[in-house]
Amino acid sequence: MACRSLEKANNAMSEIKAAGIKGHISTVQMEVTDQSSIEQAAAHVRQQFGRLDVLVSNAASGCRDPDVKTRFRLCMDTNVVGPAVIAETFRPLLLKSEKPYSLYVSSGLGTIPWASDPNARLSRGIANGGAYQASKAALNMIAIRESIEFSDTALKVFAVSPGFVRSNLRGPSEEEISGWGGAGDATVSGELILSIIQGNRDADAGKLVAKDYVYPHGDRKVSS
Repeated sequence: MACRSLEKANNAMSEIKAAGIKGHISTVQMEVTDQSSIEQAAAHVRQQFGRLDVLVSNAASGCRDPDVKTRFRLCMDTNVVGPAVIAETFRPLLLKSEKPYSLYVSSGLGTIPWASDPNARLSRGIANGGAYQASKAALNMIAIRESIEFSDTALKVFAVSPGFVRSNLRGPSEEEISGWGGAGDATVSGELILSIIQGNRDADAGKLVAKDYVYPHGDRKVSS
């Protein structure tokens, strides 16, 4: 588990262990906007494990700063450039696995059909939310390109829409974490990612997937 703050990573690891979840977990420090930090994290994984079976790019910013340049730069650096550099750096380790997976936690809000849908309440209701949406559109394309470019390998690539769930992505207040009262349980998102890693969604590789469907999905009006 890689985190910008190793202290927070270790706290999260302790909570996971206390919950009685089986398996082995370790932590490594990594700042997704820092090239040297990414390279050091990859070197750590190489030294400790020799390969990587699954890479989940989950770090993101939902910056809604009033200044357009500030919010776009932060969202693009964190949500697009960071995952692209991480994928490039860790891919040699992934390709050493017999069954590698590359997952990008993205959003249905990064699809043009939903973004242009006048009935898509959520995508139109968040002030200064355009930077986040644009970054997720770019992230979706990164996933698709990786899937195409490495189609002759065992690597399976997914963009994953976790759903509109509780998260501090939107900000630190309870109102923002709860999505103004509309956010669901993040456990559902974890179960979706687990199902992909277990191979249950292999037929959908190279696409943007949600819990019960694959995008585009015209009858759904709300996403993360």
